[in-house]
Amino acid sequence: MLCAIPTAQAQLKTITDQTDYPFWINLPNQEVLDKKAPVILFLHGKSLSGTNLNRVKRYGVIRAIERGKEIPAIVVAPQVAKGAWDPDKLLKLLEYVQNNYNTDLSKVYVCGMSLGGYCTFDFAGKYPDKITAAVAICGGGNTKDACNLATIPLWVIHGNRDYIVPLSESKKMVKAIQTCNPDANLTFTVVKGGNHGSVERYFREDKIYNWMLSQAKFIP
Repeated sequence: MLCAIPTAQAQLKTITDQTDYPFWINLPNQEVLDKKAPVILFLHGKSLSGTNLNRVKRYGVIRAIERGKEIPAIVVAPQVAKGAWDPDKLLKLLEYVQNNYNTDLSKVYVCGMSLGGYCTFDFAGKYPDKITAAVAICGGGNTKDACNLATIPLWVIHGNRDYIVPLSESKKMVKAIQTCNPDANLTFTVVKGGNHGSVERYFREDKIYNWMLSQAKFIP
């Protein structure tokens, strides 16, 4: 583990002047890069918004990587200065990464928490053709996107003691997706006793990464 941490950190860098959102990018080991690498886009919550990219390290995928987690994918973690995320700007960022790195178009994932959970629904709902699978943690969304979201594998996670974003926000989206397609590839995890912050632990565990990376879409 001690040997793995510097390797992970050495792969981590910022890109601040190429897209609308500045972002962290973490490259996997060379063996993964030599092939077409999956891409994981991580969207932070409101508390990490601002103009200091170091804030994005406070929780989530980048924090997990800095603590030694090795993820066999290109991890991209942008920062929004204020307000809501813009799915169109995120698409341009994703396309920048795909144009500049050897990426696997059949393995493109988005995950987010809180405000980032809302945008996970928004982004995947607007551009389901660009996304392989998505994980939305303690977020919500617009039910008009439900039928688009029903076309991709989706894992929704929410604590039942979340008093910042109520569980009903995720339940609303799950219901709308299942109404559109009862057979949608949808997993809904209600974390018993989970509050708005404690569900962040999912980013430090292997489950969501293993689940995302097991999904692939057909690219003609």
